[in-house]
Amino acid sequence: MNTLIYNIDLLVGIREQNETCLSGKEMATLPSLAHAWLLIKDGIIYDWGEDNGILPHADCLIDTQGGMVLPTFCDSHTHLVYARSREQEFVDKIHGMSYEEIAQRGGGILNSADHLHEMSEEELYQQAMRRVHEIMRKGTGAVEIKSGYGLNTKDELKMLRVIRRIKETCPLTVVSTFLGAHAVGREYMERQDEYVNLIIKEMIPEVGRQQLADYIDVFCDKGFFTPDETDRILEAGDKWGLRPKIHGQELADSGGVEVAVRHHALSVDHLESMTERDIQLIQNYDFNQENHRDKQWKPLIPTALPGTSFFLNMPYAPGRRIIDEGLPLAIASDYNPGSTPSGDMKFVVSLACIKMRLTPEEAINAATLNSAAAMGLASECGSISKGKRANLIVTERIPSIDFIPYAYTTPLIRMVVLNGNVV
Repeated sequence: MNTLIYNIDLLVGIREQNETCLSGKEMATLPSLAHAWLLIKDGIIYDWGEDNGILPHADCLIDTQGGMVLPTFCDSHTHLVYARSREQEFVDKIHGMSYEEIAQRGGGILNSADHLHEMSEEELYQQAMRRVHEIMRKGTGAVEIKSGYGLNTKDELKMLRVIRRIKETCPLTVVSTFLGAHAVGREYMERQDEYVNLIIKEMIPEVGRQQLADYIDVFCDKGFFTPDETDRILEAGDKWGLRPKIHGQELADSGGVEVAVRHHALSVDHLESMTERDIQLIQNYDFNQENHRDKQWKPLIPTALPGTSFFLNMPYAPGRRIIDEGLPLAIASDYNPGSTPSGDMKFVVSLACIKMRLTPEEAINAATLNSAAAMGLASECGSISKGKRANLIVTERIPSIDFIPYAYTTPLIRMVVLNGNVV
């Protein structure tokens, strides 16, 4: 079926399909076409052009009524499969408790693991789907979802099966990440090495055999997993073809970036405690290793999670510095029940501008094409490109692109199109 979107005030984010990641000054450009139309064929972007009064024939017509059209957000870091909210910890933080103090008393990730253990797979799926529909309405078209609230083999596999079911039953483009090393399971407290061995010898092989994950992640940070433990886990994952996406440098200078570089990670995420040495490590990282064994090898993408800094009242990742040093930057929501209970990528874009000093163009590129690249999806999503999925945001009539992050609580989305269909 052919669908024509017309009466577009501004078509935003037009790129050649081979543009799959933007770095440094490239991020300040957001190619657009005024007074445009866009043609979709069988769920794929087919063509576009200037509206001169002669429009292509189509089976279905969508009149934007003078709104803008841009690619849907790509959210490359979420934990949206979880069992219950944790608003009591929100109150604890108001009273002065730190994230680490809450974790040390058995709250935080372990609290979520306890609730998830008690919940059926069906109920877990139904809860997650409510969040899935929420983020779709807010303009997200592609999302990475991590496990990590199971912390034993049975419950980690349960989470990953739920993620697979989401992938199969909703129009979102979904990638799955195994994060058994999110924290040490409660039954292994004070026996962290044994838990690491469980991940390596039991969890990873089972995840690999059942083909339940696209990527592997480790929370390599103060109070969680050391660089040496992270090395061991990632080496085990590599044997099953699981490329890393690292939690690093959130709570301290933990060595997470160094591990990410060493293991050719697709992204290193958080970076609230990123150092000058970390920036240099990524600068010196060879983005063009022609002989790397992975034929789909792609660059290491620093990924900031400004919603986490907002909610936990902690420093923001140095996004402005990352871009100024010529590096790529992605931004993502970190949607989870403890540190970022929101998957609103429009708000993430606003935070990136307000708190990290990105321009609107840089922030939108970080939330679309570069975040798609941080999931290995840049050939499918993240820009207005011929041959990519027709995943599109249609806005209300707005005065400029800058208005999107400026009006940070105003509902601007008229409709969302995923795979060519209005959702």
